[in-house]
Amino acid sequence: MSKALDALTKSLLQAATRAGANAADAMAVSATSVSIEVRDNQLEQAERAEGTDIGLRVFVGQRSANVSASDTSSRTIDEMAERAVAMAREAPEDPHAGLADPDQLASDRSAAALELYDPTPEPSPEALQDDAARAEAAALAVSGVSQVQSAGAGYGAQEIYLAATNGFEGGYMRSERGLSCVAIAGSGLGMERDYDGDSRIFQADLRDAADIGTRAGERALARLDARKPPTGSYPVLFDERVSSSLIGHLLSAINGQAIARGASFLRDAMGEQVLPAELSLIEDPRRVRATGSRPFDAEGLPTTRRTLVEDGVLQGWTLDLATARKLDLAPTGNAARGTSSGPQPSNWNIALTQGNASRDDLIREMGTGLLVTSMIGSTINPNTGDYSRGAAGLWVENGEITHAINECTIAGNLRDMLRSLIPANDARTHLSRVVPSLLVPGMTLAGA
Repeated sequence: MSKALDALTKSLLQAATRAGANAADAMAVSATSVSIEVRDNQLEQAERAEGTDIGLRVFVGQRSANVSASDTSSRTIDEMAERAVAMAREAPEDPHAGLADPDQLASDRSAAALELYDPTPEPSPEALQDDAARAEAAALAVSGVSQVQSAGAGYGAQEIYLAATNGFEGGYMRSERGLSCVAIAGSGLGMERDYDGDSRIFQADLRDAADIGTRAGERALARLDARKPPTGSYPVLFDERVSSSLIGHLLSAINGQAIARGASFLRDAMGEQVLPAELSLIEDPRRVRATGSRPFDAEGLPTTRRTLVEDGVLQGWTLDLATARKLDLAPTGNAARGTSSGPQPSNWNIALTQGNASRDDLIREMGTGLLVTSMIGSTINPNTGDYSRGAAGLWVENGEITHAINECTIAGNLRDMLRSLIPANDARTHLSRVVPSLLVPGMTLAGA
């Protein structure tokens, strides 16, 4: 870990103490990113960004404030501290605010075993451009693809360091290599588009550019001649690309902030069945080569594997220190923050129990219904779980895909939907959210 970030956080804490803070924590993030886009096999756009951001949170009694900056000079650090303390003195008191006790802090602060950073050299712009160009060429080679809207490749690396006046100090590095392609099929008002992409921590794990381009083209082609579905009640199969959104609604409903406000359709569901009995939901922030992994959370607490839902039964909330104190519970090591904001509870790597059937098996079993491959917009009531979203995908008739679907709305209630889920076995295990395609046996479709 760079000593520069270590020194920056110490300087922030010292400045906060001089300015009159009773306690403080500081974060420093140094980041580099490169992105390349091509069009017609020519460079369309190239961007490179480098910078260091710093953030300071101060406490004056039970009052707190957060400030941030991208200038790391000593003058700016002193001004930040003075401004933060002045802001905190005007803020309302929060009896739940404060740093962790020293005995709550993570003892193991090393990220080496998690493999969050690829030590191989940063890719050259030429290498990124070649990846994007190969993806574009592969998409255009798919018969019926008329153009490629975008093909891009990128790389990013970060150093993150956190320190606090309670004695915590720790940091780690991250890297990411990505590639994506958006293909368009058809012409005029009949044009349709779809995409494919991949993002990995280690460059060697990235899928081949030609495969990504080909799949983007094939997906766009499959969406041609789309129609509206009939209105009525039908089974809906959420493709693996979009199925994690359903689990995302469950995670939002068990977030400590929602529970503390009473604004969750699962606020009274602790110990009750929220998923089918054969399904469990596991959070593992220490999974190797996963983007949601971290050795400690944004308040310096240890991250640990825990079961959110076991055999369908809800086991716990997602808590940072403040929400844990509000609910009179122990924190779960789920605080997340940026340099410009204070901690909030957030989930790390999530894995839902996979099923025994393939996606094709579920398509055959569902009979007649909708396979959802993309969604737009949403009207979701967090208090009741009422769910309504715009969707597009493929129509299934007698267990076989027959044609594309667009301009439809799917609706239901999340409480009922989650309890009836039938999982496939097609989840990509390298993702932070490992969620397979999910079949909901009955939803309301509004189309023609």
